[in-house]
Amino acid sequence: MTSRHTLAAPVTASGIALHAGVTVTMTLAPAPAGQGVVFVRADQNGARIPARYDLVSETRLGTVLEQDGVRVGVVEHLMAAVAGAGVDDLTVTLDGPEPPILDGDALSFLTLIQKAGLKSQNVPREAIAILKPVTVTQKDASASLSPAASASYDFEIEFSAAAIGRQTFTLDFSSPENFAALIAPARTFGFLKELEGLHAMNLARGASLANTLALDDSGLVNPGLLRFPDEFVRHKILDAIGDMALAGAPLLARFQGVRSGHAVNNALLRALFADPSAFRRVPMPG
Repeated sequence: MTSRHTLAAPVTASGIALHAGVTVTMTLAPAPAGQGVVFVRADQNGARIPARYDLVSETRLGTVLEQDGVRVGVVEHLMAAVAGAGVDDLTVTLDGPEPPILDGDALSFLTLIQKAGLKSQNVPREAIAILKPVTVTQKDASASLSPAASASYDFEIEFSAAAIGRQTFTLDFSSPENFAALIAPARTFGFLKELEGLHAMNLARGASLANTLALDDSGLVNPGLLRFPDEFVRHKILDAIGDMALAGAPLLARFQGVRSGHAVNNALLRALFADPSAFRRVPMPG
């Protein structure tokens, strides 16, 4: 039997929020078997927001969850680390509107989870098996889930920026070591020419040359931050893993993305669960 897992102990970190630009303290804590991942806004009377695809209210420059008028933003990096570590039940308490961006990757969160350690819940772990292909397309972006014995991610991006160009990457997500070494360290990225407009919308106020790969017309502004030559597509896979984690259980599927972002990823889960013939809940393979 593959069991559900939670943390063995609480762990806390503080840092700047990517969009709000304020300091946020985050505590990751053990949770009861079957709870799933739940965000708690300590600064909003302890409001609880489950990490579910159907509670996604915004996908502009990050995945935002909302319930009863209370929101938590930019959850994808943390959710990718949670999925990569095999954590099923977790309480995430925040005293602000987003988890801290930390190093702009998922590795920062994965390191915190590893520091806390995992504890078996002695309750069977469930997976979602994909029974037939499901695809969504929006303009020149698409994403699909296809039947597979284990999880994998194929991704393709193409940007006019010479520093990115066309990049592809394939990840076998059935191996936690693969995620930790190949995807978790990939940082988020953005374009300096968009920064003024984002600031006008109260976005990206916590982005810096220390946590974000920044590009301008001449190329990468902070090349010393680059961890992989194809880090941009790897980060897109990181985002997709975080977005797919909002399914509520691991997906036994092959994910294929072409220029897809948070909006397409969320639309894919909504399309999947709108068709009961496309999936089945099964015991997680050992």
